[in-house]
Amino acid sequence: MGKAVVFAAVSLDGYVARDDDVPGPLFDWYGNGDVEVTFSDEERVFRVTQATADFLRREAPGMAAMVCGRRLFDITDGWEGVPPNGEQVFVVTHRPADDWPYAGTAPFTFAPDVRSAIEQAKAFAGDRDVSLAPGDVAGQAVQLGLVDRVVLNLVPVVLGSGRPCFGAGGPAEILFEDPTVVVQGRRVLHLVHDVQR
Repeated sequence: MGKAVVFAAVSLDGYVARDDDVPGPLFDWYGNGDVEVTFSDEERVFRVTQATADFLRREAPGMAAMVCGRRLFDITDGWEGVPPNGEQVFVVTHRPADDWPYAGTAPFTFAPDVRSAIEQAKAFAGDRDVSLAPGDVAGQAVQLGLVDRVVLNLVPVVLGSGRPCFGAGGPAEILFEDPTVVVQGRRVLHLVHDVQR
């Protein structure tokens, strides 16, 4: 069985977006290099440094599915029906998007809670990994003991306030192992931590 992995671009003070949900400088590293890289959606091309490209090419291909919350789904309009990473997206919501233009045709599944979404995603993924979006979904998943690994793309900025990486309430204290991977990109430090068991 694959791993459940929180994958996030995060500020030094632990935020993944500003209060208005705009990531601001947190995503600048996706365009500050000259090496092209894509995830499963080959139409979304990023231009990063060689070190970041090598890191992403190691991490991204193992992701078969993504779990996100309804807020991120709404902000992105469900990426216009194309999963940003992996082949399937599982959206945690009590309000399925029946009026979404891509409903019924896009590889998106709506689940009532975090545990159900992750279980469905892992069943779909088999021995590949599942990416968990940061925010409330990640916080609940960590609290439930469903997270195996956290990949933080640490950006040297302090936002002061915003959307916390592990949600508004945040999980209880959880220990992680020392980083198994540390890669210095341009304006980003990539860190991979396994959950301490």
